[in-house]
Amino acid sequence: MNLPNKLTILRAIMIPFFLVFLYMSPGWAKWVAFAIFIAASLTDMLDGKIARKYNLVTNFGKFMDPLADKLLVCSALIALSDLGRIPAWIVIVIIARDFIISGFRLVAAEKGVVIAAGWSGKIKTTVQMIMVAFLIADLGGKVIPVIEQILIYLALALTIISLLDYLIHNKDVLKD
Repeated sequence: MNLPNKLTILRAIMIPFFLVFLYMSPGWAKWVAFAIFIAASLTDMLDGKIARKYNLVTNFGKFMDPLADKLLVCSALIALSDLGRIPAWIVIVIIARDFIISGFRLVAAEKGVVIAAGWSGKIKTTVQMIMVAFLIADLGGKVIPVIEQILIYLALALTIISLLDYLIHNKDVLKD
């Protein structure tokens, strides 16, 4: 097990701790949840950079890295929807996209093809993580709620765009 794969596993392990602190009522707990989420998000950036720089890219990493990202972001979005910070319908669209891509990857894997995360998916994930961080922080004021709304709808648009990008660029996987 190489370092990038360990970072991916660490990201998945951090999720329950993040959720516990997000749901705690003291005001300080949201900042612990925020810190855990940021740390988990940074492992996403680090594992990929380390894997590429030191030629440690593995099929495990190609599969588990996007899965760990989905688990982190989807867990956060479900909790934030439950807490009234993001509309449930947007969370459903984002999660539906992730299920579609995961199913698509399974079909590809059965054919011996590994579909790594593309740039549109990476940008989408980055924007989603920034959006989640803003929603966790819940800074209020006059400007921040506008930024939050822009990030929510930007993440939604990028979710749909990245879905179409994956399907168009990998349509041959669906041929029998």
